[in-house]
Amino acid sequence: MALKTLSAKNAAALDEDLMSTGAFSIDQLMELAGLSVSQAVYRLHPPQKGKNILIACGPGNNGGDGLVAARHLWHYGYRPTIYYPKQSKNELYQRLATQLKNLDIPFTDDFSSALDQSDHVVDAIFGFSFSGEVREPFPSVIRALESTKVPVTSVDAPSSWNIESGPPSSGPGKDFQPAALISLTAPKPLVKLFKGRHFIGGRFVSPEIARKYDLDIPEYDGLDQVVETGAGGGKL
Repeated sequence: MALKTLSAKNAAALDEDLMSTGAFSIDQLMELAGLSVSQAVYRLHPPQKGKNILIACGPGNNGGDGLVAARHLWHYGYRPTIYYPKQSKNELYQRLATQLKNLDIPFTDDFSSALDQSDHVVDAIFGFSFSGEVREPFPSVIRALESTKVPVTSVDAPSSWNIESGPPSSGPGKDFQPAALISLTAPKPLVKLFKGRHFIGGRFVSPEIARKYDLDIPEYDGLDQVVETGAGGGKL
């Protein structure tokens, strides 16, 4: 049986509920999301398979999740590199970037060269709020992700995909099928078109909020912040 999905509109409303009635701050939610991403990467690609992790970050919350994940991955023993061409001036994102610089984690402007030296890529460019056309400098990045043999894990959505309808009919991302996807809070409708390994990271949703949005809360094992589901969002 497939897990229930969360539309883009409801995902935004749920985030608002988490920060109002749920009493979470945006910092907390981003920390929990990034921690979930880091655990999914560790499960997919343990350090003995290669420690060089390239994290491509967009200008919004998805990119922030990627910055948090990078910090955790460094502490797990990986060697992350950050591609963050549209750095936000928001204080939260500035602090997240500074935390990485304090660990001497490198930032690069050359995505292609960094990709050639990477063992795994985290796609944290665009999330559930993305719509419209992919703007510079990201078209070439997404084309590189489409064609690379390096495994890619996407955060909440493969970048360029419409949250409801999946990959675009043309242009960058048309043939983008990352190796793995981690859905934050709950799967989005696009998961029905996704063919790789699928994880959910949402071990912070209260039963009350889950009931309001008619969500399935998966069973998380032990200390895990992620749980793997089958292709298309079905339960394993």
